[in-house]
Amino acid sequence: MPRRATVLLFLVLTCGGFAAEPVALIFDTDIGNDVDDVLALGMIHALQSRGHCELLAVTVTKDHPLAGAFTDAVNTFYGKPDLPIGTVRNGATREQGKFNGLATVKNADGGWRYPHDLASGSEAPEATGLLRRILAGRPDKSVVLVQVGFFTNYRRLLESKPDDISPLGGRELIEKKVRMLSVMAGSFQTIRDDNHYLEYNVIKDIPSARVLAEKWPTPMVWSGFEIGITATYPSVSIERDYDYVAHHPLKDAYYLYNPPPHDRPTWDLTSVLTAVWPDRDLFAFSGPGKVTVEDDGFTRFKPQKGGPHRFLILDDLRTARVREAMVQLCSQPPTK
Repeated sequence: MPRRATVLLFLVLTCGGFAAEPVALIFDTDIGNDVDDVLALGMIHALQSRGHCELLAVTVTKDHPLAGAFTDAVNTFYGKPDLPIGTVRNGATREQGKFNGLATVKNADGGWRYPHDLASGSEAPEATGLLRRILAGRPDKSVVLVQVGFFTNYRRLLESKPDDISPLGGRELIEKKVRMLSVMAGSFQTIRDDNHYLEYNVIKDIPSARVLAEKWPTPMVWSGFEIGITATYPSVSIERDYDYVAHHPLKDAYYLYNPPPHDRPTWDLTSVLTAVWPDRDLFAFSGPGKVTVEDDGFTRFKPQKGGPHRFLILDDLRTARVREAMVQLCSQPPTK
């Protein structure tokens, strides 16, 4: 079978390519550590308003109380105030971050600038239990997971035990309910003359990354560091396209993190696009293989016939198309 036909078959079978039904999605994020997490969440809401996905929940791997609160504020801005949020316990990166404090900002009248009712991530359910509950209630092979932060939550899900939510252990529950995992992590090409680049999402929880790479039971598509630094978000869009409201969480977060004219690399958005639009030729895919995470956190890809892993590849034409898709989706106003 020609390689392109093989890749398309892979997308149909594992990512839901050509499916008419919205992709059932769970978004796992370390929101607050970089602004691409916020842009990715806004993109998901835009895709949902277009009928391309259904966001089932957001789980957070950044262990700071305002990470969950700001997530709730963004969801509320997009008209989803009751969307389930789960947060990590005893996780990594416990500092506040540059923009999660937007969840505490009030207007002159004393009301929240960004309304929300989750005051602290500590008030949200723990992520593992929430993930088990949502997966247990879904049809078989129906859920696509997107991970753009650390591997902590999904490792704990993978290693979870049978309970009153489901008689299945984590691995069996994932294998039964999940179709594919789209993960922003690792590096698979030379980055600034470095052939051994250690990527942030991996090195913040290397033990969990190693467990997922070795034991995760469904296909995985990896978006490496090299993809995000190629597909930057145009700062001119931040300056011009979000002024339909006085205060926009995506624009405000971008300015607080690193203001224009900086074109921010957008790693996390690429994993969302892969999960929801796998068949639109926005990316090329490697051949099948297996990723191993080494002791220092380096991700090594070894080609393997029928292997469960692939990684994304970008060329100049696809990069232009990805940037256009990002701008159109992220800047789309919420559906009233």
